[in-house]
Amino acid sequence: MGSIESQDSLYGLATIPKAPADFLMGLKHDFLADESTQKVALVVGAYRDNTGRPWRLPAVIEAEKRYFEDSSYFKHEYAPILGITEFTHAASQVLLGKDSPALAEGRVCSVQTLSGTGAIHIGALLLARFLPSPTPWAFVPAPTWHLHRQCFEHVGLTVKDYPYYDGVNKSLTFSAMESVLRSAPPGSIVLLQVCAHNPTGLDLDEEQWRLIVSLVQEQRFFPFLDCAYQGFASGSLTKDNLAIRLFIEAGVEMVIAQSFSKTMGLYGQRVGCFHYVAAAHSDAPGVVERVASQLAILIRSEMSTSPSYGARVASIVLNDSELYAEWERNLVTMSSRITEMRWKLRQELESLETPGTWKHLTDQIGMFGFTGLTPAQCQRMKSKHHIHIPSSGRISISDLNTGNVARVAMAIHEVVRWGLACT
Repeated sequence: MGSIESQDSLYGLATIPKAPADFLMGLKHDFLADESTQKVALVVGAYRDNTGRPWRLPAVIEAEKRYFEDSSYFKHEYAPILGITEFTHAASQVLLGKDSPALAEGRVCSVQTLSGTGAIHIGALLLARFLPSPTPWAFVPAPTWHLHRQCFEHVGLTVKDYPYYDGVNKSLTFSAMESVLRSAPPGSIVLLQVCAHNPTGLDLDEEQWRLIVSLVQEQRFFPFLDCAYQGFASGSLTKDNLAIRLFIEAGVEMVIAQSFSKTMGLYGQRVGCFHYVAAAHSDAPGVVERVASQLAILIRSEMSTSPSYGARVASIVLNDSELYAEWERNLVTMSSRITEMRWKLRQELESLETPGTWKHLTDQIGMFGFTGLTPAQCQRMKSKHHIHIPSSGRISISDLNTGNVARVAMAIHEVVRWGLACT
C-alpha cells in the first residue's frame, strides 16, 4: 500500500494541531527535571507541612479508618447520579451555614462533582445551555485561576475580564472593578472567588462585598461563586463564607462551585459539589426540581456517576461531630502555618533590605501570594537559584518552610537587585 503523499489525502485527525501544554504542569515537569539538590518548587497549590511533605489531615485519617472498618458500606457500588446524598447535604450546610434560609426554604440543589474544576465545568455547561439566548458574556477577574476562562470557553461562552489587581500598588483595584461591571450587559455571568483569591491572595472586605451584591441585583447579573478554600484562608469556615451568606441574604439566584481538595487534602480524590440556589420566590422549589433534573442529564452523559471513595470519606468527617471539630482544628493548623510563612518571608526580605516594600505579602491571605516579581526575574529565580515559580510571580506560600524560606528570600533579594541594575 502506498504512503499518503499530499495534504489533500489526509483525513480524520491527521491534521489536528498540537495544543499548548498546561503551563503549571509544565513548570512541575521542569522542576522534576532540575538536577540541583537545592531546588525549590513554589508552583502547585497543595499544602505541605514544615518538613515540605504532604500532610494527611488527622480527621481524614480517622475517617478513612472508619470507612474501611465499617462493613455496611457497599464500597465499590455506583453512587447515585447526583452524588452521595449524605455528602452533598452536609457539604451544602458547610458552604451556606446550617441555619441558611436558602436551605430551609428548599431553594438549593446540590450535586457531587469532580472537585471544584468539575463543578465549574458543570455549572458553565448548565448556564450555556439554559440561560436565555443569546448566551450572555461571562466576566472573570484579571487575573484569576487560568481554568476559569478555559472551562467557560470550553462550553462556548464568551469570556471578558474585569479589573481586580493593581500590579503597581500590589493591591485590589476595586473602583476599576466596579466601573467595568457597571458597564457590563445586564444578565452577564460574573465569576467571583469567595475567599483566598487565586492567584493574588487579596479578598474583598465586607463593605465591598455588599456593594457587589447590590450591583449584581441592579444589573441582574448571574453570580457564579467559586469556593475552593473555605476555612483554609482564615481558619474559620464561617468567616470564609461571608460572601455567600450576603448573596443568600439578598435572595438572588446563583451557582456555587465547592472543592474539598485543599480543605481536606483530598487532591487526587476529586471531591467537590456544585450548588444551584434559586432566587427567593414562591416557585423556588419547583425551579430547583427542574434544575436538578437537567443536572442529572448533564452528569449522566459526562461521567455516569461520580466516584465514591473520597466523597464517602469527606461525608464521614462532615457528619460526625467529633471528626468535624477535629477538621476545624486541622484547618486552623494549615492556615496558621501559611500565615506564619508569609510573615517570615516578609521579615527575611526586610532584614536583607531588599528594594521595594513587602507589606503586600502579609496583606494577602490563603495559599498563594503575588510577589510582584517580573517574568524576567522569575526566570532568573529558576535559572540561577533553582527556585521554580510561574512567570506571573505567584508563589505557593505553603511550599515555604523554616528550612527554605531564608534561601527563597535571598534569591528574591538577588533578582530584585539584578532587575534594578538592568533598568
